Amino acid sequence: MKLAILGFLLVSCSFSTKRLTEEKPNADTKVIVGAENLSEYLDLISNKKVGLVVNHTSMTKKGHLVDFLHNKKINIEAIFAPEHGFRGEASAGDLISNSKDKNTGAPIYSLYGKNKKPTQSQLKGLDVVVFDIQDVGVRFYTYISTLFYVQQACAENGIKLIVLDRPNPNGHYVAGPVLDMAYTSFVGIAPIPVVYGLTIGELAGLYNGEGYLGKELICDLTVIKNKNYKHKTPYDLPIKPSPNLPNYTSILLYPSLCLMEPTQISVGRGTDKQFQILGGPDSHLGEFLFTPKDMPGAENPVNEGKLCYGDDYSQVDAYQKPFSLEFICKFYHNFTDQSTFFTNKKFFNLLIGNDWVIKDIEAGLSANEIEKKWQADLEKFKITRKKYLLYE
Repeated sequence: MKLAILGFLLVSCSFSTKRLTEEKPNADTKVIVGAENLSEYLDLISNKKVGLVVNHTSMTKKGHLVDFLHNKKINIEAIFAPEHGFRGEASAGDLISNSKDKNTGAPIYSLYGKNKKPTQSQLKGLDVVVFDIQDVGVRFYTYISTLFYVQQACAENGIKLIVLDRPNPNGHYVAGPVLDMAYTSFVGIAPIPVVYGLTIGELAGLYNGEGYLGKELICDLTVIKNKNYKHKTPYDLPIKPSPNLPNYTSILLYPSLCLMEPTQISVGRGTDKQFQILGGPDSHLGEFLFTPKDMPGAENPVNEGKLCYGDDYSQVDAYQKPFSLEFICKFYHNFTDQSTFFTNKKFFNLLIGNDWVIKDIEAGLSANEIEKKWQADLEKFKITRKKYLLYE
């Protein structure tokens, strides 16, 4: 992800070469996440039977939220784990098994195994469910689908839901096509754009307020807000949210580069630059060379063991315009055998949320021409979004 590559980025994608990680907030305005604001939710869960929806990102200054609340004598009855598991070590798509937490003795129920929605029996006896997972602000990142199903299950079973909010590293803008509900899936759960510009707490409010939970369901919802946070606040996550999003640059590029997953192009899985490089076994694709290898968190990566030609984007600042079809249009155009470029068109349609973008790419339309087609729906969503903003 040399001079030709840089020119492409500057002209086509409006990127600069300055890294955003140099622009972190001042220490006196450091963001305090919802989980740290204990005084605002401890009374709501004390003397209650509590379920926790958490993973490895659910950290406080005192350690993991599960251990922190256990030490506060909170009665933790159940733990629910999303994709990548409780410890965040599983590869994308790997099924997660149920288990048991050694410290609390509470059962750990997988929400990425036999069921993606908490069952009535798993929720039985709970008074409140606490959701605390770091999101990245992209529709096909499945933690927000887990939120949707947890919120829906709580509404159906009359259980209160508390969302401990965390900043959205892609929360400074809104972009991409709004999901066509004919393409609803676990990588597209609600009619929102690819990049929706809401924190996880704001999104829960939207799920409630717009009736997305279905059957006129409304969840008893409380959001514990972040402090010192605005949507324009750069937020470099202290813990990588999943195995293949290792740093801020990868998270900012993820909305665009993930669209390459159902193609012959590697997104860097099996390297140390996941979602920061692109390439395939075609010398027409670029001058940057890399070879994906099988490794923990990236088992059997695309183009494993093959020399890939492509681009390195690891040193660019993607903050100003991180979502763009320029990447996929460029690689499709330069790919020698375009008929084999897409390896799973159905999955691509689920990611992008419709069936017409892929047709336009194959027809040779430019990224700009395609992106113009979704602007009207995007503007409507922006109006809806404003109703649920909790931060400036």
